[in-house]
Amino acid sequence: MNPSNLDDLKRAAALKAVEYVRDGMVVGLGTGSTAKHVMLALGERIKKGLKIKGVPTSQETARLARKAKIPLLPDDEVWPIDVAIDGADQVDPQFNLVKGGGGALLKEKIVAAAAKRFIVVVDHTKRVPVLGGSFPLPVEIIPFGWRNTAQKIEACGGNAVLRKRDGKIFKTETGHYILDVQIARIDRPAELELQLNALPGVVENGLFVARTSVLIVGTPAGVEEQHAGH
Repeated sequence: MNPSNLDDLKRAAALKAVEYVRDGMVVGLGTGSTAKHVMLALGERIKKGLKIKGVPTSQETARLARKAKIPLLPDDEVWPIDVAIDGADQVDPQFNLVKGGGGALLKEKIVAAAAKRFIVVVDHTKRVPVLGGSFPLPVEIIPFGWRNTAQKIEACGGNAVLRKRDGKIFKTETGHYILDVQIARIDRPAELELQLNALPGVVENGLFVARTSVLIVGTPAGVEEQHAGH
């Protein structure tokens, strides 16, 4: 399937996700290609009178939100987030996710944890029987002693590669590095999430376990909507 078709499927799923947004809500705004569609759809509804406030998970998302005329809450407030909408790089049958391909996983997880309801929007190619394999697990780490941290991470299983962009070390918006950890299968994501986050030097990892409230999938046959626990 060509990328433009996949983009159409993401857009269809994003439109469905935006139906969960009601007047007066505080909305967590994810980062990435799917989130762009969410922002455009919210912008259209705002033109028709929808009043919401947003919490962006990256500077790029903040820029898109301002363009869509979504008022943003300051970073240092306590946000009463009603619903957060975000994409994912992988999703397993239990709705566990791998996120962080775009490098915003720390802010995305903070926002997802603060939301009463977390809606995940993907196209059907992101569904996998088990996490890992085709997509590496991003782990955000502090730069100090990063090679030591990488060794400790590899001891948990997998091969850690320092993320680079254009030949330079990739830095997150919070000034951290990302290790992309190639793991053949993540059979126990809840255990691995805790194990990685317990390592000194690790800030956060891209496993989102038991956080998804609603999964919305754009497929060639239409949009599928599944609720956690159903």
